[in-house]
This record gives sequence, C-alpha cells and structure tokens, in this order.
Amino acid sequence: MLVQLGGLLLAAVPTALLLLLVYALYTALVHKPLQKVLAERRAKTEGAVEKARADIAAAEARTAEYEERLRDARLLVFKRQEARRKEALDVRTKALGEARAKAQEQIKQARTAIADDANAAKAGLEGEAGRLASEIVQAVLRPAGAR
Repeated sequence: MLVQLGGLLLAAVPTALLLLLVYALYTALVHKPLQKVLAERRAKTEGAVEKARADIAAAEARTAEYEERLRDARLLVFKRQEARRKEALDVRTKALGEARAKAQEQIKQARTAIADDANAAKAGLEGEAGRLASEIVQAVLRPAGAR
C-alpha cells in the first residue's frame, strides 16, 4: 500500500509541477496585468470624479460671483432710479412752487384791478348819484306847469 501511495505521489508530481506552472503563468500573464489595468481604471475614475468635483466647485464659485455682481447691478439700478425719482420730485416741487407764486401774483393783481374797478365804479356811481339827485331835486322844484 505504501508502494502504491508512493507511485501515486510520483505520478502526481508532474501534475503538481504543471499546476504550479499554470499558476505562475496565470499570475504573470493575466492576474498582474489585470490588477494593473484595474488600478489604472480606478485612478482614472477617481481622477475624473475629483476633476468633476473641482469643476462643480469652480462653477459654484462663478455662479456665486455672478449672483453677487447681479445683486450689485440691481442695487445700482435701484439707486439710480431713486435718484431720478427724487430729481423729478424736486423739479415738480419747484415747478409747483413757481406756479403757486405766479398764481398768487395773478390773484394779487386781479384783486388790485377789481379794487381799482370798484373804486372807479364807486366814484362813477357817486358822481352819477349826485347828478341824478340834482336832476330829481330840479324836477321836484320846478313849477308844475313847466313840465
């Protein structure tokens, strides 16, 4: 039985050597290059992910800068509009003040003219009243037959 076992082991030596040769060839020809390719692919993928993250961060920074510039531009436009409104309001207030002053002056002149006309009418009426009074007195004092 020992002889049979020794014969069996002796017959298994070439199979074991062939198995070791296949393992060495597999490791050298397939496994190591495959591990190298997988490592390169992983590195490229991680590099692409990192690049994408960097690009996203840069885009977010540009977006934030754009939003800040847009906010500043809107604020500037608002300030300019506010200045224009204030200027227009000042011009309107000035024009209104001038119009009021002119209207007051015209009212003053009209009142003066009305007062002058009233005084002239009073003087005319007083003169007319005196003349009519004289005519009435003369008409009353005239003899009745002279009429």
